Amino acid sequence: MLARAGTAAVLAGICAVLLLALAHAGEIGARAEEGLGRGVPPREAALARGFVLGADEGIDGATEEDFRRAGLSHLLAVSGQNVALLALLALPILAAFGIPLRLRLAWILAVIAIYVPLAGAGPSIQRAAVMGALSVIATLAGRPASRLYALALAATVTLAVDPGIASEVGWQLSFAAVLGILALAAPLRAGLTPRLGAAGALGRTLADGAALTVSATLATAPLIAFHFGELSTVTLLANLLALPAIAPAMWLGMLAAGLAQVPGVPTEPVNLLAAPLLAYIAEVAAWCARPDWASLEVSIGSGGLVACYAALAALALVIRARGAEFAAPAFLGLVVLSALGVLAAGGGSASGAPGGLRISFLDVGQGDAILFQPPAAPAVLVDGGPPGAGLTRRLRDAGVDRLGAAVVTHDQSDHAAGIVEALGEVPIDLLLFGRLERESLAAGRAAGATTRRVAAGDLLRSGDLRLAVIWPPRALLEEPLAGADPNRQALVLLARWRRLSVLLCADAEAEVTPLPPGPVDVLKVAHHGSDDAGLGALLGRARPEVAVISVGEGNPYGHPTPATLDALAGHGVPVWRTDRDGTVEIESSGAGSAIEIGD
Repeated sequence: MLARAGTAAVLAGICAVLLLALAHAGEIGARAEEGLGRGVPPREAALARGFVLGADEGIDGATEEDFRRAGLSHLLAVSGQNVALLALLALPILAAFGIPLRLRLAWILAVIAIYVPLAGAGPSIQRAAVMGALSVIATLAGRPASRLYALALAATVTLAVDPGIASEVGWQLSFAAVLGILALAAPLRAGLTPRLGAAGALGRTLADGAALTVSATLATAPLIAFHFGELSTVTLLANLLALPAIAPAMWLGMLAAGLAQVPGVPTEPVNLLAAPLLAYIAEVAAWCARPDWASLEVSIGSGGLVACYAALAALALVIRARGAEFAAPAFLGLVVLSALGVLAAGGGSASGAPGGLRISFLDVGQGDAILFQPPAAPAVLVDGGPPGAGLTRRLRDAGVDRLGAAVVTHDQSDHAAGIVEALGEVPIDLLLFGRLERESLAAGRAAGATTRRVAAGDLLRSGDLRLAVIWPPRALLEEPLAGADPNRQALVLLARWRRLSVLLCADAEAEVTPLPPGPVDVLKVAHHGSDDAGLGALLGRARPEVAVISVGEGNPYGHPTPATLDALAGHGVPVWRTDRDGTVEIESSGAGSAIEIGD
């Protein structure tokens, strides 16, 4: 009776702590971010925040691109791995205090629940928390059937909360990874352990980690190829090389985030231990991303996706039927071949692929029109300038007779009219917009274009070129124009191609639009260079190497304004203007850029 009463009291205490933490999630998150940055270089601080909190805004574009090409991007977002590592960190700490197993489990579930708002409480984090919590329960149960039940329950819970979540790539990847681990990890672990067992506990740990990594990598590769049209050829090698540092780096980061909640407790000693681990992982990403072939363009389609998973299912059956000795040497051989390929590439870089990217800020007068021409991929146009600016002729002069996509960032004539005029003369496969008049939409559909509304979080891809919408959120686009600043509803895009990054602000001034892009190479100044009280802060965060202002000569608005030009000059940013310099062309090989001025 007393034992049950004591347990009930402890559980009540856990609930009280949980409710208090949830009520102050914003403050907890802010303290965690600040604590993770103390006493370490900016790159390592940004990586720590990405690893632990999923806050990747401060990670520079080159590092982010390395992680993507190396197949390590999952480390920069909160996932089930974070939740599982958090539980593994909490288990021995709670055991050291003599807490019984059931109460340990209750505390772990409470810690996971606290971690959700701490890491931003986004849909992917909620999914990771549900799956992580159920994984903890299944692991303690120790039965494969329990793990399958936990996976099914996680799917049921997440779909009940948001039925549309099944269409999200992150949801699909999460479940594919877990299914791959359930199907392949055990036999692979059994096959690798004898080969690494001589190293004792360390060997067994490496065998377990390698089996999990191989299983999850194989299970998610087809989905990545299907959705993003790319395949990292070095992801297996990169994940295995980074494996020894990942868990310690995560644990130290979580510990620092926890210590930061206690006033006066220093986090610098913990951060200093984590910094070399984070630096090592970043170097692994850079080394593996270096060859031209580290990331390949692929197109498998829905039929190819089904075929890939049918082949993986057959492989799992063969491994279970013939034993792990059949598969383990083959996977180790793949890792060795991948390593030899990276070494053979030597000092090569990702910029060595034939062809480069051309970006043209077209001189269309008082309006925006930015043309992206990636090598061996369809051209993409962002805005088309005002009516009568001769957009079709300018596209023909640039060698473009078809557009893979056209994006209308702002439903105003200086952005949309040129594209509407070009419809029917220049075929456009995909017409993307945030807001667009019905007449323009009808014209696009009549011309054979597929039309689609986009908002923050959506991604357009053409070859290696990626255009991510980072503003506005979808809810803001639903507001009537009469009730919102129309410039706040303009689409802001972050373009990436290999190591080059370009921030296109459309008409969304930084003073009314919260933009956390991190460092970029090129900035397209918002609203033709109008006054913008937030420009200085944006320049401090983005640190562009060059800025471009799309503006008409002798315009009646006084664009660009002296205040805007002063802010750019004060931050030492070179400025090119279409009213004085004509069409501004940027040629990039992916490692650097050269600017050519004129039509």
